[in-house]
Amino acid sequence: MARLRGPEGCPWDREQTRASLTPYVIEEAYEVVDAIESGAPEHLREELGDLLFQVVFHARLGEERGEFTMAELLRHLIDKMVSRHPHVFGDAAVATPKEALAQWEVLKQREAERAGRDRSVVDGVPRGLPSLLRAQRLQAKAARVRFDWPDARAAWEKVEEEIREASDALASGQLERVREELGDALFSLVNVARLSDIDAEDALARAIEKFRRRFSGMEADLRARGQSVGDVTPDELERSWEAAKAHERKPHAP
Repeated sequence: MARLRGPEGCPWDREQTRASLTPYVIEEAYEVVDAIESGAPEHLREELGDLLFQVVFHARLGEERGEFTMAELLRHLIDKMVSRHPHVFGDAAVATPKEALAQWEVLKQREAERAGRDRSVVDGVPRGLPSLLRAQRLQAKAARVRFDWPDARAAWEKVEEEIREASDALASGQLERVREELGDALFSLVNVARLSDIDAEDALARAIEKFRRRFSGMEADLRARGQSVGDVTPDELERSWEAAKAHERKPHAP
């Protein structure tokens, strides 16, 4: 990295800044997720390497500015992991993952107090996360201090309440009220997913892919009949959609 950024290095690497690299950090993180979902170890190895390169790049920028080195970054990380795992590196004891997370939250709060910082339990969730993921992370943080629904069934009752309020808002024709109530309903649905051990972002991604697949199937069906989605009536579209769904559900020979 030092050579890439040096006088005889790469023109592209030399001109990069923290701001210019930010989109690549996000992109590489998502590519790691895609690689995990693909189940291909060689793909994951490559994408983890690309993400690590972004870390090295930013560490080099920090060193050039006299802020920190890669070694200092790693030492800080190691010290933090040791201090926040006293049940592994010390004498504390936890019996469950939930207890470990609760202890982690307490230790983070103590660190903030020692540093003289005001810290909320729900701090540390980036605003730039996809909204469903951010909602789930915020809810999980609140749950660590026992601010939570008892179970998914109780959370679902809140969903039904929010849907009724959204329905009333739609009837009122007030756009801002509709926006607020739909947001509350979505947030409540995330609670149900979380308490059911389901990743809300993944659940929506699967639903999106299912819609894309079925819509493409509908288009293929219409093309086979010499038509397109722009040529047919809404009723014909609905029939083609139902046919695509039925085709997908039909067992196929191996």
